[in-house]
Amino acid sequence: MHKFLQKCDDALAEISAQGRYRRFVALEKLAESFPYYRVTMEGRTRDILVWSTNDYLAMGTHPEVVEAAVEAARRYGAGAGGTRNIAGSSPLHVALEEELADLHGKDAALLFTSGYVSNQASLTAILNALPDWHVFSDAQNHNSMIVGIKGGKSATVHVFKHNDMADLERLLAAAPADAPKIIVFESVYSMDGDIAPLAEICDLADKYNALTYLDEVHAVGMYGPQGGGVSERDGVQSRITIIEGTLAKAYGCHGGYITGDFKVLDYIRSVAAGFIFTTALPPPTVAAALASIRHLRAHDARRKALFDRAETLKRKFREAGLPVMDSTSHIVPLMIGDAAKATEVSMRLIREFGMYATPINYPTVARGTERLRFTPGPKHTDEMMDELVKALVQILEPARQTQGA
Repeated sequence: MHKFLQKCDDALAEISAQGRYRRFVALEKLAESFPYYRVTMEGRTRDILVWSTNDYLAMGTHPEVVEAAVEAARRYGAGAGGTRNIAGSSPLHVALEEELADLHGKDAALLFTSGYVSNQASLTAILNALPDWHVFSDAQNHNSMIVGIKGGKSATVHVFKHNDMADLERLLAAAPADAPKIIVFESVYSMDGDIAPLAEICDLADKYNALTYLDEVHAVGMYGPQGGGVSERDGVQSRITIIEGTLAKAYGCHGGYITGDFKVLDYIRSVAAGFIFTTALPPPTVAAALASIRHLRAHDARRKALFDRAETLKRKFREAGLPVMDSTSHIVPLMIGDAAKATEVSMRLIREFGMYATPINYPTVARGTERLRFTPGPKHTDEMMDELVKALVQILEPARQTQGA
């Protein structure tokens, strides 16, 4: 056996032994009955209630969004036909970028094929524009941001303690005063459900002459009067150099983007390999995203329902004595603390109760902090929540009784 194949075997065996082997559950999304999905497992097909979708506002199944995609497919076809530079740029792409720039109060926006690519490509492009950057990155930043930062050939990277402004200032103060600096952070952190102090970060950026790069992927569409994210809610959009977001979560579609100063984005557009050499987003996807953004800018009923549902589920978990983690956002994590146990709870929910919640294991979270991640949305009712709570209590109660013995 080749050494590489042996390495694959050994690594997979180790991952399995740790209870971290990822088995995908093939879930068939049902547009007319969302958040119910259809699953075929162990020779049985049935509908199950899903609690862990990132389609936070159920916009992926909204009739206006679906019809926009269908109309665009009929008019423009299924695919873009090339990169933005090779026949892949359409009036739809331009309209979506203009909408996103306006949403975030910026000069311009630039579309990417995913939120991951927008972070990776943009940060790498920025950090290779000048020598000797000093980057200040939150300890819980997404992998895409970390990979993008690592692409900076001469950048010095400082990782500050999660949402710790004293630690961030300590690192900023110690860096060379004349070095180019950028603070890279998220608004809503998707695994713990906490929110960064954006105004305080902007204050430090002003004090130490640093640029700011904000990932709003788990906030756009949901926070702020028009869904512009936590930066809109907190009134700091104009103080952020670059705001990055996604079309694949609250907007229910696909793709990523950045917004900011026209010259900065024009530079990134001209040098970022992840933009230049990738086929443009398909017109049906772009049209659907545009319809979704416009709807959510004009209507806030789903945003209000989202936060009501999240707070209700947190309360029901607490009242039942379930180990719900503190969360100041719409994300509701339930601490399990063991990889194999998290997977077992998730599978029992499917098999015994017809529900699905994603187990979150290392390396997404630290060992010993494995959890289930719940994202209740506008279509999750109190009755659904009560059934979920009963199921979780039944699954977790024996373990709690054993621990207390």
